Amino acid sequence: MHADEPGVVLVDADLDPGRFATHTSTARGFALRYVREGVGGVPLLLVHGWPETKRLYWRVIEPLAAAGFEVIVPDLRGFGESDVGPDHLHDTVASSRDLHALVHDDLGHQRVVIGGGDFGGAIVQDLAARFPELVDRLVLFNSPLPYLADEMAGLTTRAESTHDYFFRQGTDGDALLAELEAPGARRRYVATFYSSRLWAHPGSFDDATIAFHADPFEDATKLRASWGAYESVFDRELRTERPMLGRNADVRTLLLYGPSDHVIAPDWDRMAALVYPDHVGPHLLRDVGHFVPWEAPGRFTQAVISFCGDLLVNR
Repeated sequence: MHADEPGVVLVDADLDPGRFATHTSTARGFALRYVREGVGGVPLLLVHGWPETKRLYWRVIEPLAAAGFEVIVPDLRGFGESDVGPDHLHDTVASSRDLHALVHDDLGHQRVVIGGGDFGGAIVQDLAARFPELVDRLVLFNSPLPYLADEMAGLTTRAESTHDYFFRQGTDGDALLAELEAPGARRRYVATFYSSRLWAHPGSFDDATIAFHADPFEDATKLRASWGAYESVFDRELRTERPMLGRNADVRTLLLYGPSDHVIAPDWDRMAALVYPDHVGPHLLRDVGHFVPWEAPGRFTQAVISFCGDLLVNR
């Protein structure tokens, strides 16, 4: 089993779906499930992407709560234990508004630290721009970024690996789902993103850990709904509204980059530093790929604690 640094090893609880109590928010008219540990600490909202669920953060919830954070980790609409959105929209802004309702309306927080990668990274970027009065700081890793043509000239801003999945999920979802009807086919499809598609650093996931992350996607209705993140890129009718993704100099941002990732632009760290000029890092995490909190839980935890040290002291 891969360990991301000495003393950080996989334990049985890391693969226990019931490790943390799950709560429910209905602030937006459907059941949004979430974990909440360390109540009373510095509010920290952590957002997963695709093909992930709240289980992405299973290895960091406990140490972050022990450090003084109130760790809030939801399943996005259509993912994991959460319901499919009743409006059948599963784009960036729909989830951004869901999470604002969760932390502000339901949990009553006025200021939160937010973090995310992949689709979750797009969501937290929108959340920071759309609700600046709510977002104290931002933690960002391995996620889509807005393209700044002048500033990014000369950088490698697109991954060089195949993106066939992106187009199929975004434009041919019904046919793709029909190909995955055989028992276990949906889990096997999702498993490739943790293995043969080379998103993760080699050795980060064995069969048991892949199954842990892929199992929630066997539900055909939710798998199909989760592709809404991709469909909204190609079809404006499937967007709640235009996402607010652009250069943001107003939010202090911690940038973490797993360079073994073959789906994110090779110059992601340089790009992110341009989009978020008030930044800490970018920190390149050696031997880490796309799934940063799972692959490097110790380094992720320590970086977040250091980034928010003053908030923890003053709590």
